[in-house]
Amino acid sequence: MEVDSLKLRQLREDAALSTRELAERAGLNHTTIVRLETSKTGAHPRTIRKLAAVLGVTPKELRGRS
Repeated sequence: MEVDSLKLRQLREDAALSTRELAERAGLNHTTIVRLETSKTGAHPRTIRKLAAVLGVTPKELRGRS
């Protein structure tokens, strides 16, 4: 599933989290966060759910526009 990279970055910044802090809280690798924020790439649904939970949004809000 594609992630809306701009939305992810905005939500992370609104939460005052660095990429490393978001990765740690979501139980993900830092490079995963950087990759998702800087390129059009897909992510496993589980990864999207983890990020959404930390950022307080629904997984649908993080998905790219199809």
